[in-house]
Amino acid sequence: MSKTTGLMALDQGTTSSRAIVFDRKAEKIALHQKEFPQHFPRQGWVEHDPDDIWTTTIETARDAFQEAQAKGCEVAAIGITNQRETTIIWDRKTGQPIYNAIVWQDRRTADICRAMKADGVEKTLHERTGLLLDPYFSMTKIGWILDHVEGARARAEKGDLAFGTVDSFLLWKLTGGKKHKTDVTNAARTGLMSLETLEWDEELLRLFKIPRALLPQIMDCADDFGETDPSLFGRALPIAALAGDQQAASIGQCCFTPGMIKSTYGTGCFVLMNTGDNPKWSQNRLLTTVAYRMQGQVAYALEGSIFIAGAAVQWLRDGLGIIKSAAQTQALAANLADNQGVYMVPAFTGLGAPHWDPDARGGIFGITRDTGPQHLARAALESVCYQTHDLLAAMEADGLSPQSIRVDGGMVANDWVMQFLSDILGIEVERPVVSETTALGAAYLAGLHMGVYESPADIARNWARDARFSPKMPAQTRKAWWRAGTMPWHG
Repeated sequence: MSKTTGLMALDQGTTSSRAIVFDRKAEKIALHQKEFPQHFPRQGWVEHDPDDIWTTTIETARDAFQEAQAKGCEVAAIGITNQRETTIIWDRKTGQPIYNAIVWQDRRTADICRAMKADGVEKTLHERTGLLLDPYFSMTKIGWILDHVEGARARAEKGDLAFGTVDSFLLWKLTGGKKHKTDVTNAARTGLMSLETLEWDEELLRLFKIPRALLPQIMDCADDFGETDPSLFGRALPIAALAGDQQAASIGQCCFTPGMIKSTYGTGCFVLMNTGDNPKWSQNRLLTTVAYRMQGQVAYALEGSIFIAGAAVQWLRDGLGIIKSAAQTQALAANLADNQGVYMVPAFTGLGAPHWDPDARGGIFGITRDTGPQHLARAALESVCYQTHDLLAAMEADGLSPQSIRVDGGMVANDWVMQFLSDILGIEVERPVVSETTALGAAYLAGLHMGVYESPADIARNWARDARFSPKMPAQTRKAWWRAGTMPWHG
């Protein structure tokens, strides 16, 4: 009996690592997931132990590989997708990190960013990379490690150290230290890659004092990234794709046509609109970035980044203890006729686009003696929709008019949130059958490189809608609700 061809995606996220094996039709063959600890050494600091990232990744990968084999599925290649901007520096000889991974949510370099902004650096950064000066991006994280770990800068300049976002670190570990590479989507989030050349920018390296010897080689998203060490899976597996998680989700949602837009609701929320083969420069503090580069084709995107989405619900569960599971929030929110004036601003790690305020902190407004868990749950869910509206309003101000949005991530299983989102945005919200779109995008890219798929059009035939949510709220009600809902953070 012939075996099914499988594509394994390693989806390394902010709170967990997952490995999923898909077949050619995007059916899941195996899925394994493991959470790992978050570390908060000081207020505004967020770190991961790189060993936790690696061990949870390889453990889930082996489990998924073995399950797929047991089901008669032959894994043809691996694609990696990852939390972006998170920064790791390691020793090239030993492979040992010299410091914990500094996570994308981390705010420790806010003062550095402010000082550089005062010196006029942001204009140069934005013109060359499409990004803004914010602790979110990798460049100041790299500098912080080099300046705070004894001897690190001298070792980096000698070529003894390697920098990578999580994709590069995993690639290094999977190949036994043989490959130090990244792809254009992850490189675009470092603040060090030119959007014009799609290569490391020497002027930016000078401004941020980053030694060139630290950096990986930039590749296409679907490309030859080497093979796994045979000892890991019993045989060498091709690694055929790398992509940052939000770009991978856009590919998993088959947003290959300019104007198509996806929004992922995980730990944070990230909206990407495909803007075609020319970068679109936002006048409203959205990011210009790379959507993908594959088969000689480059597509750019306009992106809005929200730092806290699902993490607000996680806080209700783990921080306040008022819910036992995220699923409870749907019933709690739906049981209220309205929010009774209670609003949440979940600025736990500052505010992202379009505000870009690293010093902002969260707040809950409108509390009375009647306020209970159901009001806080609804406020947390509504806050995600209000923040999404901020992003689409910025896109409209930039001359773009989304008519529908494809959604994915853990929160989209909540029908109440999806309907409220459609009502607040005033457009259709489409939820796909396959909700694991980030992992699926990595699998699609690997399949494209390996010839499992002929083209993006071939991939797009797999997309199928699970549910469509259309606006039910009258336009006047929407306007009034939106004015009320944005008062806490718009003044």
